[in-house]
Amino acid sequence: MSDDQSSKTRTRLPGMLSVEELRDLVQRDQVRTVIVAFTDHCGRLVGKRFEAEVFLESVHEDGTHACDYLLANDMEMVPVSGYRFANWERGYGDFHLVPDGSTLRLASWLEKTALVLCDVRSETTGELLNVAPRSVLRRQLERAAEMSVTSVAATELEYYLFRNSYRDAAAKVYAGLEEAGWYSEDYHILQGTRNENFTAAVRQHLKLSGVPVESSKGEWGTGQHELNVRHAGALEMADRHVIYKQCLKEVADQMGISVTFMAKIATSQAGSSCHIHLSLWRDGVNAFAGDEQFGPVQCSSMFRWFLAGWIRHVPEVMVFYAPTVNSYKRYIEGSWAPTRIAWSYDNRTAGFRVVGKGQSLRIECRIPGADCNPYLALAAVLASGLSGIADKADPPQCVSGDIYGSTEASRVPQTLTEATELFANSDFAKSAFGEEVVQHYAHFFRTEQKAFSRAVTDWERKRYFERI
Repeated sequence: MSDDQSSKTRTRLPGMLSVEELRDLVQRDQVRTVIVAFTDHCGRLVGKRFEAEVFLESVHEDGTHACDYLLANDMEMVPVSGYRFANWERGYGDFHLVPDGSTLRLASWLEKTALVLCDVRSETTGELLNVAPRSVLRRQLERAAEMSVTSVAATELEYYLFRNSYRDAAAKVYAGLEEAGWYSEDYHILQGTRNENFTAAVRQHLKLSGVPVESSKGEWGTGQHELNVRHAGALEMADRHVIYKQCLKEVADQMGISVTFMAKIATSQAGSSCHIHLSLWRDGVNAFAGDEQFGPVQCSSMFRWFLAGWIRHVPEVMVFYAPTVNSYKRYIEGSWAPTRIAWSYDNRTAGFRVVGKGQSLRIECRIPGADCNPYLALAAVLASGLSGIADKADPPQCVSGDIYGSTEASRVPQTLTEATELFANSDFAKSAFGEEVVQHYAHFFRTEQKAFSRAVTDWERKRYFERI
């Protein structure tokens, strides 16, 4: 299914709404509130709640405004100096939030509430703001369209569930929390049943909110789970991803428990990933399928070229796969997280795991963590792969066996600092995303690294309090 085709089918899913369907629900007092939101750097939904009648009167057509500091701050919502896009000197004005009508849906987990996602545009020119995450992905989809291809993607998220509420977890400074399980429950039905009150609720709410669910399961970590939604065009998949996270967090909050998408919750626990599956399509046919024999894969030239570009540019766009200081704690040998930039067929020790055949042939990248912003991660995937197609690049040979022990494949970047500098100095990134986007996000990631560098951690107190 192409990106264009997927947007046309959104209204066929349970919970998806047209404006007229929303109007009918409002008249029958079944919807009173409409959330109008977009995603910030971190992939969080930010925006406003409107009275449904006001949304129908004007907002659905005219949009609304929000302060541009929302794309020039840090995770604590503090305005950060050094951004060119918005700063104190420019007075922190507004940008324009324009609802994407194809995303209008019920938010089943909230009482009498609908939700719509927005593109962020300039108040003066009406053009997409280049630095907004959804805009970054849209630009790459435009490049794909110029090559007459569309994308189908899936983002597989893992998370940890705790019996503590978010408020209690904060009061405990996130230490000594009660995990939802007490042993590894990977695929275990019994342990999964113990948390089915939460998991069944979010599966149903997502299904009723235009986010079709495939399955849920226990994961390898203690209290770790995975819930997978159906694949879609890259933009719709990113939209589903952010709604998925919002739903799970808010339902957990309602139940007095908590869920986290941190990439690495504890040294002794497995990390939480966001495995990205992707294929390209042309004229309703998987463009990766073909008659060429490339190692163990029967494929097309486009498959080879795309894989080559995706692999080649991992270091330069790593910040879009691993955006936090914590992200890099996940890349440990033998931990189910990849440490080497190599590809293999159906091999979970590789950074790139090729799966399927024929029309199901696709590439799974296991490098991104659950903390990634899906718009930026998918933009990085497409930019990298499309550059491989443009160059008709050749990928490295397929690697087999335990790739953790490989001495030939290069390692993923080890820290946010390293990855940020690779991104900031990358000619490829500047060409793919534009100088403005690279400068903007390099500043964001450097700000995050500086914040951590100034912090005193529990590790330091435990290590140095008495013995130094």
